Amino acid sequence: MDYNYHTHTFRCYHATGAEESYVDWSIENGIKYMGFSEHMPFKGPGGFESNYRMPERLAHDYGYKIKELKKKYKGKIDIKLGFEMEYYPNSFKYMLGKAIEYGAEYLILGQHFLDEEYLGGNYSGTKFYKREDLEKYVSRVCEGMKTGVFTYVAHPDVFNYLGDKDEYCEEMRKICVLSKKLNVPLEINFLGIRYKRHYPVNEFWKIAGEEGSPVTFGCDAHDVLGAYHKESLEKAKKLVKKYNLNYIGRPKLKRIKHKIF
Repeated sequence: MDYNYHTHTFRCYHATGAEESYVDWSIENGIKYMGFSEHMPFKGPGGFESNYRMPERLAHDYGYKIKELKKKYKGKIDIKLGFEMEYYPNSFKYMLGKAIEYGAEYLILGQHFLDEEYLGGNYSGTKFYKREDLEKYVSRVCEGMKTGVFTYVAHPDVFNYLGDKDEYCEEMRKICVLSKKLNVPLEINFLGIRYKRHYPVNEFWKIAGEEGSPVTFGCDAHDVLGAYHKESLEKAKKLVKKYNLNYIGRPKLKRIKHKIF
């Protein structure tokens, strides 16, 4: 594995460590292509800002820092500036416009909430039992893929559904089918592996294997050691083998036009 496009910074308030330390650890472990993908800032009505994502006031500082590292490490590692972003129907154009303003070179789709946080949208990793919530998650991810701006879907199996397994498989298959049709890769997420979260979900990856969905890896680094984690990589490779996944390696970035800072 010589790439990782899923990396966070201290600006989201739930990650730690200096960006340069992430870069040094990545180089030391053979990473040649690296992307910082901080949680996309988002302001709701009345100035509401979620406490889990980077606030807008830090976005330009983030851009400047990553650009600085790109120059400093040129020739040693290829660094890209990106964001991890949700697909919210009512706010997508606003968020995309901001991403372009901040200089994003790529985006990954991470549907952490079903609805905008200011609307009381529940976190996708909480326990869900109603099929209507599962359907909404699947709809959000599918509509996000259809926009054509996302390089891949981060942790597509993050939705924690404890209802009927047949319902889960029926709905999640829609993501896998569309992933194959649109050639939008699905990410096996190392953070979930490393911290033994409820994902990766075996049922999901079994379906991805059956449908031939393109699959990639993402470290989802929230600390320096997470920017490359050998044990997680080995477990991810076992998933690929177990379910005969269509592992594509390093994904091709979908570039979006951006302004100069």
